[in-house]
Amino acid sequence: MSERGAAGGPRLSDRQRVSWLRLIRTENVGPATFRDLVGRFGSAEVALQMLPELVTSGGATRLPRIPSIAEAEAEIAAAERHGARLVAIGEADYPPLLRRMDQPPPILAVKGDPRVFALPAIAIVGARNASLAGVRFARNLATEIGREEYAIVSGLARGIDTAAHQGALATGTVAVLAGGLDRPYPPENIGLCEELCERGGAAVSEMPFGWEPRAKDFPRRNRLIAGLALGLVVVEAADRSGSLISARLAGEMGRLVFAVPGSPLDPRAVGSNKLLKEGAILVTDARDVLDHIAPLAGTPTRAAPPDLDEPPASTSVPPPGEEERARVVEALGPAPTDVDELIRHTGLGTSEVLAVLLELDLAGRLERHAGGKVSLLYPV
Repeated sequence: MSERGAAGGPRLSDRQRVSWLRLIRTENVGPATFRDLVGRFGSAEVALQMLPELVTSGGATRLPRIPSIAEAEAEIAAAERHGARLVAIGEADYPPLLRRMDQPPPILAVKGDPRVFALPAIAIVGARNASLAGVRFARNLATEIGREEYAIVSGLARGIDTAAHQGALATGTVAVLAGGLDRPYPPENIGLCEELCERGGAAVSEMPFGWEPRAKDFPRRNRLIAGLALGLVVVEAADRSGSLISARLAGEMGRLVFAVPGSPLDPRAVGSNKLLKEGAILVTDARDVLDHIAPLAGTPTRAAPPDLDEPPASTSVPPPGEEERARVVEALGPAPTDVDELIRHTGLGTSEVLAVLLELDLAGRLERHAGGKVSLLYPV
């Protein structure tokens, strides 16, 4: 059962927090799988006990590594040593806008002042090798938007991200990290990360403490940047850049996408100009952003947090048999497939199909896509 915090809000018990952390840190367990496991077994603690059986049923040749209780407790202690905390979805310090996104992280590492999450937020992202004009524009844009009581969200990268954070230091900015909170990247922005936390902003990450960011971690970071904001502004971006990934994710989440036009002769403007051709909102000054965001900013974001008490277990539904597993696997392929379509095609019950997908996911044989679609991963 969850406990009540000092301010009256719900919070996980210490035992729950350890179990939640162990489960989300387990190999092949992402936010969607975490939710499905807790929904099926009623608690993270029971889900951890059932993992070996589920993984074997999914066809895995080896069991995933599950962090020990001691390892989870060590991560919680590491967070405390760094002045951070591990906040669960539904707790008072969890960013309310992030809860609106599809598959929000169950646990988020937070450092700084969580009151910044109460502000409506706008993300500003762009090229690492930004032009001087682009840097100046991003910094001024962040300053002007911040003065209107908005938080600025970015990824702490060189170039445009750095300028956006710098411009909003006095009004509140959120840095989203691709690695652990104790591993800000790039190293030259460690001081900036500390300063924004000390001046009313915050740094967040869904990755473990001590985690060195890898290339494949940055799209996950970009997803959180999009989820934390009502809209996202791309200042400069080359074609096929991380900023375009952020813009695509923001669009998929129903966030507004803005872009600053640039010279067609500058490769750093190819991506942002492409976004404008595809329907992004053109930005030449802060008012272009504020006028479109203002109606959304009036929407309440601090709704009552959901109950953290874990749901009743649904284990009364018998596990799928080999025939059911074979029918689902046969229907899947490398092309993303809608789950509802999969259910209709196989003629199986919803609970049976979802149980098979959960097993495949834990076995590392399933890939999840936007819009709730799934595909089968094949050995390479």
